[in-house]
Amino acid sequence: QLQASGGGSVQAGGSLRLSCAASGRSFSSHIMGWFRQPPGKEREFVAHIGRSSGSTAYADSVKGRFTISRDILKNTAYLQMNSLKPEDTGVYYCAASGATYDYANAGRYDYWGQGTLVTVSS
Repeated sequence: QLQASGGGSVQAGGSLRLSCAASGRSFSSHIMGWFRQPPGKEREFVAHIGRSSGSTAYADSVKGRFTISRDILKNTAYLQMNSLKPEDTGVYYCAASGATYDYANAGRYDYWGQGTLVTVSS
């Protein structure tokens, strides 16, 4: 029900825009989040956006470089990634949460996309 896309290989300093298209139901009442899993590491929080797109939060490591957004009518969330660094390399997952708090916690998310690979070379 969540399909992530837009990953690829870029050089450090480059940009990518990830998309997360939802199907089968509306996720307008859900928090949308992005997580990533670097090679050999645990999955980690990247960003989340509120139901009305009014509130966003970011991991310190991406703050100022990444921007999360969503289009309610298109049932799609986005992650604009600028000034990419090699440490941003990993599989990026989008997710939807019906919870009411603790959105940086992957366990609070009910729906997950399949992941899209981002590789940043130095």
